[in-house]
Amino acid sequence: MKTDGGFAGEGRAEKGGTGFGAEYAVSDPYKVNSLVLTATVDPVAGSVNWDPARSIWNASMLLASVILGPMFFTWGAFAVFLILLELTMCAGHSVGFHRRLIHRTFKCPKWLEHLLVYCGTLVGMQGPLWIIHAHDIRDWAQRQPQCHPYLKHGHGLLRDGWWNLHCRLRLKNAPAFGPGPGIGDDGFYRFLQRTWMLQQVPPAILLYLLGGWPWLVWGVCVRVTAGVSMHWLVGYFCHTHGPQSWLVDNGAVQAHDVPLAAIPSMGESWHNNHHAFPASARHGLYPGQIDLGFDFIRLLERLGLAWDIQTPDKLPPRQGITPLRADVALIHRRGHYRTKY
Repeated sequence: MKTDGGFAGEGRAEKGGTGFGAEYAVSDPYKVNSLVLTATVDPVAGSVNWDPARSIWNASMLLASVILGPMFFTWGAFAVFLILLELTMCAGHSVGFHRRLIHRTFKCPKWLEHLLVYCGTLVGMQGPLWIIHAHDIRDWAQRQPQCHPYLKHGHGLLRDGWWNLHCRLRLKNAPAFGPGPGIGDDGFYRFLQRTWMLQQVPPAILLYLLGGWPWLVWGVCVRVTAGVSMHWLVGYFCHTHGPQSWLVDNGAVQAHDVPLAAIPSMGESWHNNHHAFPASARHGLYPGQIDLGFDFIRLLERLGLAWDIQTPDKLPPRQGITPLRADVALIHRRGHYRTKY
C-alpha cells in the first residue's frame, strides 16, 4: 500500500477478468467487485510487514488522545466527539464506503455518493480506493477454503491489533485491483486517496475556531482513534465470536453476529447476516436487530435521494450458504426470499 493510492498487487482490470465498475450490470450480485481473479491467485502465501505511514498515523492519534484528551476534556467537546463519530461512521463508513461504494446495495446521486465517501474518509482509516481494495481482498480470501491468518483474524487480539492497525499484508500472488469506471477513474476519489490524512485539517481548523483546543482534540484525535480502533475490534469479534444464522459453504472464515456492537457499529456487527447476503443494504435482518445504517438509507429514500435498495427478498437466491436456524432455514427453502425481513 502507498499513501498516494498505490497498492500491493495492484493491476488493471483486463477484458475477461472479474473486476467491474460502479454501475455495471452484473448477473451475480454476490461476487467480489473490484478484484481481477486468475488461476494463479493465492490467498494463503504472503508476508506481514510494518506499514510506516498508517502505523505512525494511528500511533500519533492514539498518543494525542491519551495525553491531550484528559487535559482538554469538556462536556461540550465530548458531545462534538460523539456527534462527529456517529456521523462519519454511519453516513461515511457504513453507508458511503461499505453499502454504497463497495457492495453497491443502493443507488443515489453522484454528488451524494461523493459526500458520503468524503465523510467515510474523515473517519481517518484510509482513502476510498485503499478501503475498497482491503475489503475485497479480505472478502475474497475468506470465501476460499484457506487464507492467510492476517485475513481471517487467525491470531490473538494483541497480534491481530498490531497487524491490522500497523502492518500490511503482501500476498505473493495477489489478485489485481480493478475498481472500474465510476470509481477507479473518479478524480475526486483519487484525490481523497492521495490526501486522506490531510482531510483532517479543514475540520481541525473549524473545530479550533469554534471551540478551541478541546473541540480540536476530541473532534479529531480522539474521534479518529475511537473510529479506527472500533472498526478493527468489531471486525475481529465479528470473525471470531458470537451467534450465527448461516454458514458460507467451504469458507475459510465464518462470520458471527455481535449484538452488543450493533448500535456503535451502525448495524455492521450483524456480520453473519452480511456474509450470507453481502448484496443486501440491510444487515439487521431479523426482529430486534438494530441497523442504523439501513435506517439512514431508508431516510435517504424518503427524501428521494436513494432508490433501488437491495434486500434479500429483492435479490436472486444466494447459493452456497447453509442455514443454522429453523426459522432462516424455512426462508431459505422458500427460494426467492419473498418474505419481508
